[in-house]
Amino acid sequence: MGKRKDLSDFDKGQIVMARRLGQSISKTAALVGCSRSAVVSTYQKWYKEGKAVNRRQGHGRPRLIDARGERRLARVVRSNRRATVAQIAKKVNAGSDRKVSEHTVHRSLLRMGLRSRRPVRLDHVDGPVRVCRLPGEHTQQNCQCYFNYERVDFNTKKAFLLSLLKS
Repeated sequence: MGKRKDLSDFDKGQIVMARRLGQSISKTAALVGCSRSAVVSTYQKWYKEGKAVNRRQGHGRPRLIDARGERRLARVVRSNRRATVAQIAKKVNAGSDRKVSEHTVHRSLLRMGLRSRRPVRLDHVDGPVRVCRLPGEHTQQNCQCYFNYERVDFNTKKAFLLSLLKS
């Protein structure tokens, strides 16, 4: 395996045209910015096979839900926006010869950008704090109104406490 990336189709075309116009191997390599051996092998491949481009096949297993399946999946989701992944998978499998799992449907929905829940809007606590709630410092004079929050601690009551850095 070489250390450089493969030559683009444009570079291969440049190599073939430069060699056909009579350029030397070294000048062609300098023009394209590749090694001399790449020039030789590209030109030989073109000379023997008639084409210099190399179309590689896709790698890995093909997806069960392809572009057409994603469009169908989007239609199913639009028909019932409150449906669970299990219900969506059941509807998709009902009209298709390929059976897909709930996990595959979920991954496809995430790849399509369809999330199950919308983010909840929370009030931001940054900026001046109206009332200082530090233990032992209940007067506003003793309290700084601008805080740097070090971390957020969650307790068992599902509320959160802000650990403050005193400035």
